[in-house]
Amino acid sequence: MKFDSILKERDSSKNHEGADAFAMTPEMELYTAVVTSSLSDLNYEKSDERTDRIARLVGKVSPEFVAKLAVYARTEMHLRSIPLLLLVELAKVHNGDDLVSRAVEKTVLRADEIMELLMCYQWRNASEGSAKKLNKLSRQIQNGLGRAFNRFDEYQFAKYDRDKLAVTLRDALFLVHPKAKDESQQALFDKIVNRQLEVPYTWETELSALGQEQFDSDESRADAFRLKWEELVNSGKLGYMALMRNLRNMVQANISADAIKAVTEILSDAGQVAKSKQLPFRYLSAYREIERVNSVYVNAIMTALETAVKHSASNIEGFGWNTRVLLASDVSGSMMMPVSRNSTVQCYDIGLLLSMLLKSRCSQVVSGIFGDEWKVVNMPTDNILMSTSRLRRMEGEVGYSTNGYKVIEWLISNKMEMDKVMMFTDLQMWDSSYGGNMHIRTSWKRYKQIAPDAKLYLFDLAGYGQSPLRLEKDDVCLIAGWSDRVFDVMSAIEKGADALSLINQTNV
Repeated sequence: MKFDSILKERDSSKNHEGADAFAMTPEMELYTAVVTSSLSDLNYEKSDERTDRIARLVGKVSPEFVAKLAVYARTEMHLRSIPLLLLVELAKVHNGDDLVSRAVEKTVLRADEIMELLMCYQWRNASEGSAKKLNKLSRQIQNGLGRAFNRFDEYQFAKYDRDKLAVTLRDALFLVHPKAKDESQQALFDKIVNRQLEVPYTWETELSALGQEQFDSDESRADAFRLKWEELVNSGKLGYMALMRNLRNMVQANISADAIKAVTEILSDAGQVAKSKQLPFRYLSAYREIERVNSVYVNAIMTALETAVKHSASNIEGFGWNTRVLLASDVSGSMMMPVSRNSTVQCYDIGLLLSMLLKSRCSQVVSGIFGDEWKVVNMPTDNILMSTSRLRRMEGEVGYSTNGYKVIEWLISNKMEMDKVMMFTDLQMWDSSYGGNMHIRTSWKRYKQIAPDAKLYLFDLAGYGQSPLRLEKDDVCLIAGWSDRVFDVMSAIEKGADALSLINQTNV
């Protein structure tokens, strides 16, 4: 059986804890690495190691897949930096058609992403030890950015026109040489060249200008900032993300009850939630920030955030009364790395939050956490953010290992038949007990004798490139990412598709 041994050797792998695992296909590995990355360090992989691995994987899959993944990651998963890295790496290995330029045009959705893409290009194309200014650009990236330039107006350009960037808006204009679509746009391009863009009305520019003023007393300064925050709220020009980021600042500025009421109405408005396309953990971050503030307004704001996150979950199909679901969140030590350099949110939190989002859409459901042990935690489904915070405060109660097999062993011991078993994890599962010979793969095989129709869904939150079970089997499915759109992938799987097929359907 020579070929059997060859295939097994090819598929076999070890995870970062030394336990048996299966290598993913290059397409699946690239997908999981991209949608779980903010180019920050993770527990088992530094940011530069992740970047280099993504670059290698780009060269192993088809250019069309890379282009579609970049567009998918930006438009469906709402990621910003990592799709730009994909485009830069794609431009290195592919030419001869307009695939890269089309992907650039569909991926660059904000004016600042023009400069971000050019800075990424400079970084990834600099020679060893070189810090030279970017002066040469891929023709396809240039063409795509040229069309992107035609999309934005003066306000959008001015909002992101900053002199201290390594590549400024003016630099970008000279590098890309976009063709103006009409006389008014040529006049706009001339303003960029001459640094004559009108200062935009944003919370940053307004507060910055106010901060330069002189005041007679601390009281008059505080009163001016209070009035400015109220003006920003009432102007309708304070974006949804900016509103969430500044909840603490507004409360501490002592804005009026009417302004707070307006804030809560904006936060909890279903249309505003849908339009904002926030990643779910943004709501959790805002919730945590505001719950520490001493104010009579805190409860109203927390309630508005709960309403908002429920609206964000409203499109999750979930499962009806007759479907039995188990939700298990990995709370091991390796999950406790922030998702970005400046964030207090960890992979740990994202797993908890995604599980609570899904729980809100299920009827027959068991949920809990696993580390050294597995623990069922019964909670009502209504308060998603509150439940997530409660689970987070249970840190350490089940230990810090990743004994995922204990979730399945609990099901076996209790002879509990589930239709769906869903684990939110970094997939670095092993057996930390004395002897260490248990594995989720064998536990799942035993469980299938009790529940032959059960499916196991692995929600990969770290993208290290291995799976504890073979993914080709129909009863084991892998989904990756931090966005609530992971549940769209789950729904596709229920209909016979998978994550890669959704990516391949993306229009470029």
